[in-house]
Amino acid sequence: MSLPSKVALIDVGPRDGLQNEKGLVPAAVKIELVHRLQDAGLQEIEATSFVSPKWVPQMGDNAEVMTGIRRRAGVRYSVLTPNMKGLEGAMALDRAHWPHEVVVFGAASEAFSQKNINCSIAESMERFAPVVERALQAGIAVRGAMSCALGCPYEGEVPAERVNYLAGLMKQIGVQRVDLADTIGVATPLKVKRAIEATLPHFSIDQICGHFHDTYGQALANTLAALEMGVWNYQSSVAGLGGCPYAKGATGNVATEDLVYMLHGMGITTGIDLDKLIDAGQFISDFLGRPTNSRAGKALFTKRSA
Repeated sequence: MSLPSKVALIDVGPRDGLQNEKGLVPAAVKIELVHRLQDAGLQEIEATSFVSPKWVPQMGDNAEVMTGIRRRAGVRYSVLTPNMKGLEGAMALDRAHWPHEVVVFGAASEAFSQKNINCSIAESMERFAPVVERALQAGIAVRGAMSCALGCPYEGEVPAERVNYLAGLMKQIGVQRVDLADTIGVATPLKVKRAIEATLPHFSIDQICGHFHDTYGQALANTLAALEMGVWNYQSSVAGLGGCPYAKGATGNVATEDLVYMLHGMGITTGIDLDKLIDAGQFISDFLGRPTNSRAGKALFTKRSA
C-alpha cells in the first residue's frame, strides 16, 4: 500500500469553524487566528464567507477580515461565495485583498438541496455557473464543496451515483477541484472509498479534498481510507471548531491538531509545526471560553504544561 508522502491541509476554522458561534467574534480575533495558523505553517486557510450578515451575522466583518490579514507569501486564502453578490463583495476589495480561491457548494442529496436553498441540485449548479465563470475570468480559482456526499440528515444514505452526478455537474460549470464533504459525520471508511471512486470520472485524485466531520468519531479512520486511495488534500478546523448543526450537540470538523498528529506519526509531511498549531487552537479556545475539541491538542498541551 503506497500512501502520499506529503499532505496539504486547508484550515477552515476561521470560516466554517466560527460561523455558527452565537457570540460575535471580533474581526481582530479572527485575523489573529489566521496569523497564528499561517505562522504554524498552514498554506491554505479558509478565512471568511461573503454571505449576507442577515443570514450569518458572524461573517458580517468579511471585508475587515480580508483587508486586515497580513498576507504571507505562498499562503492561499479562500472564501465562501454563496452567490454572485458574494463574489462581487469579495472583488469589491482592493485587488491585493482578493481571495486566491472562492468556494461554491452543492448537495449530493436532493432533499438537502431543497430544504436548504429551495431548489434542485441541477438548479443550484445553474445558479452557480455565472459565479464560477466570473471568478475564473478574474483569475480567481474555484473550489466546489460537495455537501452531504456521505450521508444526509433527511434522506439518510446517499448513493455513490448521486456523488457522481453532482461531481459531473460541478465539472461542467468549471469548478477546478472538489471537497468530498461528510457534512453530518456519518461516513465510514468503505463509504468514503466508494464516494471517491464516484468522483474520479470527473476529477483527478489531485483535485479531490477530504472534508470529514467527527460526529461519530470516524474522521481519522475516513482520512486513512482516503489516503489509501491517494487523496493528499484535506480540510480540518483548528481546535475542532465548528459544530454539526444537523446532529444536535455533536462535534463537527475534525481538529487540525489531531489530523497533523496522525499524519506526522505515519511519516507523512505536512509542513506544519504542531506546537505552534496547538498554541493557535489554545488561543481561540481561550477566547471562546471553552476547552479545545482536539484530543491531541489537549493531551500535548497538558503534557507540555506539566
